[in-house]
Amino acid sequence: MFDYSLNIGGSEWMIIIFVALVLILGTGKLPGAARKMGKAVNEYNKAKNEIQEQMKDATEVPKISGPVETEREKLEMIAKSAGVKTEGKTDDEIRENIASKIGQKRTEETEKKE
Repeated sequence: MFDYSLNIGGSEWMIIIFVALVLILGTGKLPGAARKMGKAVNEYNKAKNEIQEQMKDATEVPKISGPVETEREKLEMIAKSAGVKTEGKTDDEIRENIASKIGQKRTEETEKKE
C-alpha cells in the first residue's frame, strides 16, 4: 500500500484554491464571486453575533450591588430585574408574578427556537 502525505500548509491551499477558481470562473467572473462570498461571510458573522448576544442575555444573572438586609429587598431586586412591579403587592404575589414572568420568557424562547 502507498501512503502519500501531501504536507501542504494553509497558505499553499489558499493559492491552490485561488488558481482553481481562476481556471473555473475566469478572470471576469472572479470579482463578482468574491463579492458574493464576502456577503455570505458577513451574513454568517451577523447571525453568529446575534445568537451570541441572545445567549448572553438569556444567561445573564441579575447583579446585586450590595448586601440585602431583608427577604423583601431581595424579592424587590429580583422583581425589578424581571420587570415586575412590586408596589402594593404581598411577598407571595411578587413571587407568583416573577415565576409567571420567567415562565413566559422561557416559553417565548422555546417558540423562537422552533
